[in-house]
Amino acid sequence: MFVISTRSFPPETGGMQNLMGGLANALLNHGPVKVFADKFEGSDVYDQSLKLEIERFGGIKLLRKYRKANRLNDFIKSNQNIRSIFFDHWKSIEKINHKVIEKVPTFCLIHSKEINHPLGSSLNKRVINSFKKTKFIIANSNFTKKLGIEIGLPKEKIYVIHPGCEEPIKIEKEYELKADKIYQDSFPKIITVARLDRRKNHQNILMCIRNLKEIFPKIKYVSVGDGEERNNLIKLVKELKIDNEVTLLSTIDGKLKNALLKKSNLFLMPSILHKKSVEGFGISFIEAACYGVGSIGGKIGGASDAIKEDTTGLICDGDNIESIYENVIKFFKNNDYKKYGNNAEKFSVNFYWNIIIKKYLKLI
Repeated sequence: MFVISTRSFPPETGGMQNLMGGLANALLNHGPVKVFADKFEGSDVYDQSLKLEIERFGGIKLLRKYRKANRLNDFIKSNQNIRSIFFDHWKSIEKINHKVIEKVPTFCLIHSKEINHPLGSSLNKRVINSFKKTKFIIANSNFTKKLGIEIGLPKEKIYVIHPGCEEPIKIEKEYELKADKIYQDSFPKIITVARLDRRKNHQNILMCIRNLKEIFPKIKYVSVGDGEERNNLIKLVKELKIDNEVTLLSTIDGKLKNALLKKSNLFLMPSILHKKSVEGFGISFIEAACYGVGSIGGKIGGASDAIKEDTTGLICDGDNIESIYENVIKFFKNNDYKKYGNNAEKFSVNFYWNIIIKKYLKLI
């Protein structure tokens, strides 16, 4: 049996939720899976469709953490057939009894932002103490591994295993037509699928779109995602007078998201460092690549693991609007976007869950 303890799990949406849901489903092909997860609206209905066993925890966040840890401690003690345990976050392992898990291969994932605390700070000490309990620390990129070493995690414990993605599914005609209606006869078709927060850098993207429309009069930019920056971005779109060039979509059907990706020419997410928040990897780049779409990402963070520079896309300085602009021009020069897209699709195969899961199993 494989055991997963996570704070993030579907039906809640987001990168971490997709990662942990994908990991659980990939493990199912190799044995039974038991998940301990937080309770969210709609989770009762969602859980009925799962092939794995799941136990949810609701209530006040602090108390929920202790209740989940106590339940997991008891479960591990009473089950001798556990092959390995996976934790999504250092806070998920923090209250676990070290003696209970010391004989079981234990994985704890690191992503970047959640471990990025000053050396010697109280949070840094909590992070380091939590990771003393795990056998394997799984970094989502080489950037995150480097960050982990810098903040005091043991180098010999850290392994880079990139997040996995589902194989692309055939787009139904209904959703192709919906995507066509959004894009119409535009070119280039540029998309971002990401939460609307400062780190994702939508603001600079919009500034760039304003400048690009002089060269590409039929340009269309679609943003899929929601977040705290939504109202600011709506206001900026009006100020820049790019209402016709920009469509901001919040929560949409996953099938429509995939249809929009497939119809796009460029996935653009030039992430930046905002306070302590940084892009650890960027699975969205790979999801776009699955549908034959190349990407432009930011130089800060782990995007360079998800984008092969000048092969599947380009890396730019997200803090510099001119850099974003120039890289978009380069991306479409001589129709190179087709080359990037073809290469990206071939590259994406390396991130399919059936490939990624073997890297975990090899360590057990």
